[in-house]
Amino acid sequence: MSEKSIKVLTYNIHKGFSASNLRFILHDIKSSLRNIDADVVFLQEIHGERNISKNRFDDWPNNSQFEFLADEVWPHHAYGKNAIYKSGDHGNAILSKHPFIEWENIDVAIMKSASRSLLHGTIQIASTEKKIHIICVHLGLFERERERQVATLSNRISSHVPDDEPLIIAGDFNDWRGRAEYYLHHDLGVFEAFKLSHGCYARTFPAWFPLLSMDRIYFRGLKLVDCSYLHGQPWRRLSDHTPLLAEFSLI
Repeated sequence: MSEKSIKVLTYNIHKGFSASNLRFILHDIKSSLRNIDADVVFLQEIHGERNISKNRFDDWPNNSQFEFLADEVWPHHAYGKNAIYKSGDHGNAILSKHPFIEWENIDVAIMKSASRSLLHGTIQIASTEKKIHIICVHLGLFERERERQVATLSNRISSHVPDDEPLIIAGDFNDWRGRAEYYLHHDLGVFEAFKLSHGCYARTFPAWFPLLSMDRIYFRGLKLVDCSYLHGQPWRRLSDHTPLLAEFSLI
């Protein structure tokens, strides 16, 4: 971890299962994430509790999935439930090498059958006075649903994130048509990292043959160093999404 930069990764981990749901591959995801060694990891579709799976899989972790992934590498983490059911729950998580000043999970669900939330945290960069707002998102599948969720996101940032404080928004936007760009760029002044560096959004879904641009990293108040999507092995055999990785200068 450089004191002059911060490396962030966003990844929809499909609840720790392969795209076919036939293999439990959370241990492989853990190993792959550690090889990347990002400072902050934004995760979507991650289990907090899942009682049924504990009985079905011998290698199911004894703690929550986000605690299992964070172990010894990311000492600070936050988890926000999106969906709660009889056998457990799943949602968004942020793993960080930097301590949280505060965090809050904001419910943006439009329909009970499709629970969604925004996980908004503020981290303190070690050995500096700089703090960064980080928001992990997983938006809905329907365009009208996403429009209202993006409006809530915009209002949240306008009311809780000062213009002079750095901001990173990352996650699964389900926005394959790119409609969220108008609100996020024109209303909030944020830029999408991959599009800024490559001229287009990264195609991240499905991982084995990426066609749709679902996953994004937006930012403001930071200088982009690089952004890439982690295609190929081992990623194409893990989740149904491809991770995005970006590095920002803190100077």
